[in-house]
Amino acid sequence: MRGMGNMQGMMKKMQKMQKEMVEAQEALNAQTFEGAAGGGMVKVVMNGQRQMLEINLDDSVVDPEDIEMLQDLIVIATNEALKKVEETTNSTMGKFTQGMNLPF
Repeated sequence: MRGMGNMQGMMKKMQKMQKEMVEAQEALNAQTFEGAAGGGMVKVVMNGQRQMLEINLDDSVVDPEDIEMLQDLIVIATNEALKKVEETTNSTMGKFTQGMNLPF
């Protein structure tokens, strides 16, 4: 019967870890991440769920003669924000999955 107590203890630890993972994911989802390009003329704000919340354009970057540059700056700012989300997700959630080879 000693093995059953050990199993219960392990199950409690797993439940606690699962609760902590959910809480960490919720906190991550509530955070915002900003990416910028063109010296801050283009800014993109995303949440932890990788959803774009805002895009801010400086008036000086909106040139009808050079739409391609604006498009490039938006892509750069978006990718920078996504990179920040990924890095934070990996550092936050990685502590729960270290050595388990589990996706999160």
